[in-house]
Amino acid sequence: MNENDEAVVLMRIILTGGGTGGHIYPALAVAERLQECHPECEILYVGTDRGLEKDIVPKRNIPFRTIRAEGLPRKLTPALLKAVKNTAGGCLEARDIVKSFQPDVVIGTGGYVCGPVVLAAKLQGIPTMIHEQNAFPGITNKLLARFVDCIMVNFEESKKYFVHKERIAVTGLPVRQEVLSAEKTASLAYFGFSEDKTTLLVSGGSRGARSLNRAMVDAYPELLKYPDLQIIHLTGKTDYEDTMTALVEKGIDVAQYPQLVIKSYLDEMQYGLKAADFCVGRAGATFLAEVTACGLPGILIPYPYAAENHQEYNAKALVEQNAASMILDKDLTGDSLCRSILSLYQDSENRKQMEAQSYAMGKRDALDEIVRLVEKQCAK
Repeated sequence: MNENDEAVVLMRIILTGGGTGGHIYPALAVAERLQECHPECEILYVGTDRGLEKDIVPKRNIPFRTIRAEGLPRKLTPALLKAVKNTAGGCLEARDIVKSFQPDVVIGTGGYVCGPVVLAAKLQGIPTMIHEQNAFPGITNKLLARFVDCIMVNFEESKKYFVHKERIAVTGLPVRQEVLSAEKTASLAYFGFSEDKTTLLVSGGSRGARSLNRAMVDAYPELLKYPDLQIIHLTGKTDYEDTMTALVEKGIDVAQYPQLVIKSYLDEMQYGLKAADFCVGRAGATFLAEVTACGLPGILIPYPYAAENHQEYNAKALVEQNAASMILDKDLTGDSLCRSILSLYQDSENRKQMEAQSYAMGKRDALDEIVRLVEKQCAK
């Protein structure tokens, strides 16, 4: 090499997280932004062969390795012994992967797979980071937080659950660029909706929310009396047919209502988010990061069976800032949901105040902040 040539400094990053899209997509967003900022960056994703990551990650052309990892049952049963054996094997696999790849930093975004990989890096003296997406941290991240160099969190409220406050950075959750850049006029046109009307987005997530869909079906006879209320209802793929059947049984012909669009799923979710003036949905971290980035006030119905009831904690974080209202799933009926929807629809002044609070909570620069923290760890 000529003495005047600059040496290219390679960043080598291991990302690990799995089980659900909420753990995987933030990691992929970080990977893509790192590669944009540092084209020479080498990234390896470590997951399991049972989680969604095994299908999602390879499609993004990111190198992918797997280890054994699973949660440990709390009772002494044969299942516990099997889980301990698999976890021990996964720890050895993680050790070998980390040793072979020699990363500058390892980043965990949640799920059981993070434990062995992050700990393997720590034992080898490699800087480690985790990202906690929920207001109430998961078990794995609460354990790892005692050892890692940097704890990135989505909600300010989650800081109180960690011991080492000095290591915490409130970054927010990465939001896809297409969500931030979509325009309202084009988004409304996508659904054939008017700019002069109020638009509601209803979403239970990609898998749907049966109780939410049933409550909406029961609310439609009243809601459809308001032609200036436009509704985008995403039922989820597994509940679409049952929802449409329930509407027919109610005597509702969707084709007769141009202000109503019902879909099983929306690949172009940015259009739904940017078309809407307010929303109804579960309280998963990804959905909340997107609605606050767009400044949408919401009516949140936390999924009651989420681990550690974290969705209720997520919802409360918005409710306390007057960015949303909440209906517990056990209290959800067509009547209660209808009243909440019409209250926000008819009170535009309150909706504007909630919109401002929601926007203030949004972390639109989360990816840039996370990349800055990664660069800081790599420089150690």
